Amino acid sequence: MQRTLIVSATRAEAAHVSAGADVLVTGIGKVRAATVLTQRLERGDYASVVNIGTAGALHERHSGLFVPSVVIEHDISAAALSAIGYETVDRWELAGGDGTVLASGDTFVTDPDHRATLAARADLVDMEGAAIAQVCARYRIPVTLVKAVSDQADGSAMDWPQVVDAAARELADWLRGAGLQPDIN
Repeated sequence: MQRTLIVSATRAEAAHVSAGADVLVTGIGKVRAATVLTQRLERGDYASVVNIGTAGALHERHSGLFVPSVVIEHDISAAALSAIGYETVDRWELAGGDGTVLASGDTFVTDPDHRATLAARADLVDMEGAAIAQVCARYRIPVTLVKAVSDQADGSAMDWPQVVDAAARELADWLRGAGLQPDIN
């Protein structure tokens, strides 16, 4: 029986997902996300993957929940690598998104200059989305990224432990609305 795998970087982000859901916690960062997800996909029969997690907003107007249409890997340059003969991908288009662009990288973004550079290319920033999209593309499994804004990708990012529970509730509500977990009364 094919099913949906719900992927989260941390247990805190998946804290309100129903106990019966198929949840994979990968750890923080692209390497951990790619490694752990690959291991699970090798063992499972999944029809789709949904990545839930928090993200920093790169523009003041962004708050709430987003389902990005594009994810880019911001700490690698496909153009630069292609120029020296190494074709690579650093951008994935995602079906069913809301038009937002998510930038993923292994840097926990709090620096205003770095934020401004990323804001020229994206709306949100996280640390796993591009890796999850890349692995799913390799396995030809549809993926949806669902991101709850937890901070403004500035000094407020250091408050993540205090705001993650509210974000986790929003993410679980989205999963319920999408029919991916039962209502809990």
